[in-house]
Amino acid sequence: MIAVEPQNAPSPERIETLLEALPYIQRFSGKTIVIKYGGAAMEKADLSAKFAQDVVLLKLCGIDPVIVHGGGPQINQLLGRLGVESTFIDGHRVTGDSEMATVEMVLAGDVNKKIVAQIARAGGKAVGISGRDGSLALAHRHHLTKQEEGKTVSIDLGRVGTVAPKDINIGVLTTLKQGGFIPVIAPVGFDKDGYAMNVNADTMAGAIASALSAEKLLLLTDTPGVMQDGKTLTRLSPQEVNSLQKDGVISGGMIPKTNCAKNAVDSGVTAAHIIDGRVPHALLLEIFTDNGVGTMVVQP
Repeated sequence: MIAVEPQNAPSPERIETLLEALPYIQRFSGKTIVIKYGGAAMEKADLSAKFAQDVVLLKLCGIDPVIVHGGGPQINQLLGRLGVESTFIDGHRVTGDSEMATVEMVLAGDVNKKIVAQIARAGGKAVGISGRDGSLALAHRHHLTKQEEGKTVSIDLGRVGTVAPKDINIGVLTTLKQGGFIPVIAPVGFDKDGYAMNVNADTMAGAIASALSAEKLLLLTDTPGVMQDGKTLTRLSPQEVNSLQKDGVISGGMIPKTNCAKNAVDSGVTAAHIIDGRVPHALLLEIFTDNGVGTMVVQP
């Protein structure tokens, strides 16, 4: 009998891609990866669908993804429709009681459930929660100070909170993991009196990654990573991050992201990645390929 080669046989390049992923799948199977999801990857329909596929594939490969999402643009839109002007101080949204109700409605309601539904459409099982559910994230008021006429003045940001790894109760996440579910977490915490607190999504993701002793923390951004002279710096130590901040190479909005990555690595997370969420399937490219699509912060 004459053997006939299939017309649609996979190309050698596709096989090589699969083989390139194999050692990473073996290495990270059984490990936890925390993903901060936001920016273009969440706002553009084609990218959000690919993100959901990536997350489902990670779960099927034996990796446990935990998602913490943002939602700033959606909050701005709803507040705008309500005639409320958003005020920001040093990147923090001033959040009074009425604004907090809107923030929680958008983050823990609309945005959170849309992500859960997207993962379900990709064939995964996700559960949407906030930091208030299961007493997950105890938040403390975030205090800012500034100098006025030689005096230190405290700035009231309202219901803006910060969380540390010790403030995270991982019990609910462990239960979801054991049930085969993917946690999707809205960055809303609770204070000592049980009231809702608005928490920066990067801060929440970093605290959760540290509390879980995660293998990786991935921060999706709208940039190629940490840049110097037009090129992406693919690997940095916490000490190098400090130097680049001091020299002004890392500036603006990249400062809080690199601080988040650095703090996570200093707190026991094996590696933190700042990756370009505008690249389709950025998660898989960063985790399962040799080159990746961003900057990795890791201890030397």
